[in-house]
Amino acid sequence: MSVTHHLKISPPYFKAVEDGRKNFEIRKNDRGFREGNSLCLHEWEDDVFTGQSVDVLITYVTDYMQKSGYVVLGTKKKAESDIIEINQ
Repeated sequence: MSVTHHLKISPPYFKAVEDGRKNFEIRKNDRGFREGNSLCLHEWEDDVFTGQSVDVLITYVTDYMQKSGYVVLGTKKKAESDIIEINQ
């Protein structure tokens, strides 16, 4: 079963994901992230959402050399055609 996780992301990191320069996230694994899950990354600045978001697919999960409880998530930005609107 595919799950979409909604997460906050700071502007510099958001821009790097949006531009395609950043294809990973380092996150606390408090949500049971799995390959095939999606992340909806919501830009968060000065304690408010900016209204910008980007959708990525988790392609790989590893805890190698991370602090206890943290994982590196390999991600791939979803193409516009891959994003399904909830209200369709």
